[in-house]
Amino acid sequence: MNFDEERALAAVAHEAIVETRRRRRWQIFFRFIWMGYFLLLLLIMLNVGGNRDSASGGPTSEHIAVVPIQGLISADSDANADDIIHSLEKAFKNPNAKAVFLDINSGGGSPVQSGEIYRAVMRLKSEHKLPVYAVIADAGASGAYFIAASADEIYADPASIVGSIGVISQNFGYRELLGKLGLDPRTFTAGEHKNFLAGDQPLKPEEVAHMQGLLDNIHQQFIKAVRDGRGSRLKETPEMFSGLFWTGEQALPLGLIDALGDKNTLRDAKYKDLKMIEYKRDRNTFERLIRDVGSETSASLRRALDLSEQVNPMQLK
Repeated sequence: MNFDEERALAAVAHEAIVETRRRRRWQIFFRFIWMGYFLLLLLIMLNVGGNRDSASGGPTSEHIAVVPIQGLISADSDANADDIIHSLEKAFKNPNAKAVFLDINSGGGSPVQSGEIYRAVMRLKSEHKLPVYAVIADAGASGAYFIAASADEIYADPASIVGSIGVISQNFGYRELLGKLGLDPRTFTAGEHKNFLAGDQPLKPEEVAHMQGLLDNIHQQFIKAVRDGRGSRLKETPEMFSGLFWTGEQALPLGLIDALGDKNTLRDAKYKDLKMIEYKRDRNTFERLIRDVGSETSASLRRALDLSEQVNPMQLK
């Protein structure tokens, strides 16, 4: 094969390679197009009915708006401030709603989430002059009672758990256990107190004092909210703000609640001819997936960076 033939053969081979690459690029391009199409279709299917409320159509007849507050009060649970405030605003803005029932069944949770909901109810009451009733089922304790205190009146079952006006933060000390296992923890920080109250270190008096100051400050915020909400009805005792809790029957003479009863007895007593309509934000599958993935990613990141021993989230208990 002479030089010209070799050059021609090389040119043909090069052109074949270029053409093959061109075809692959177009194949990849069309694959992305199809993937995008199917992803868009999937999102549309998942979002059908998304961001709705149980009362999204806006009831056109007079009714009682019921806003559920159930389970752990937390940013990544169903009882989170964003969703509950969204439902509250829908309820208060509906001209056919004659009252708002806070349907409470919770042992508490985040002081931040609880405080946001409390302030939202107080603001909406002032803006719309609509009566608000908190109705406690099995439990209306801690952060849930924080929220209940925003209502004009609180009702509870005789056997409901009510109160628990206190704040708690917990972790474990396991320094001696690590020593017995022959483990030598290594933590690198910038900042004298960055490894605050770490379980593998002896307690430092100044850090314990600082933590107690944080707890006391949040506790006082909780106490103020209860006093502001309940007013002169509250019969304060030395145990009132100690973190103790009572049955609904015991809570009544303390002024923690106004009467014994449930949603139905309250409705029959004050709004007999009105039906109750629940206002609850319905998140579609995609939205719930994004929230759950976000929560899990955050938790994984904390574990990866070994941040789990830094001040555990405080809970109202």
